Amino acid sequence: MSVGILLVTHEGLGSALLAVATRLLGKLPLACEAFEVPFDADPGLLLPLASAAMRRVDAGQGVLVLTDLYGATPSNIASRLAHLGTPIRRVSALSLPMLLRVMNYAELDLDDLPAVAAAGSRTGAITDDA
Repeated sequence: MSVGILLVTHEGLGSALLAVATRLLGKLPLACEAFEVPFDADPGLLLPLASAAMRRVDAGQGVLVLTDLYGATPSNIASRLAHLGTPIRRVSALSLPMLLRVMNYAELDLDDLPAVAAAGSRTGAITDDA
């Protein structure tokens, strides 16, 4: 069993990041799915769909939910997922370096992966003055 990964993002972002990660790594070591939130959607109507996506990636050790922007609608939906019974941890500021780092530490458990994800985001931002 392993942790599942659910990307909850604005539309067009999660699936693109997932496609690039899959292209770079080949088969992803963790079950991962993108749940994209349309800009004009009713969050209340999307919660059951997001919950279904969460259950699809959950292999029994919980789900790491990565969102693109803290406080935005996708993040708020992710927050509501935390109250549905499945163990989850949430990290915002989703980026490709964050997603790749999580996939490179697939053996870690749900309590350790959020720090790895956040480190991926921090270390993926480089100021190149050259």
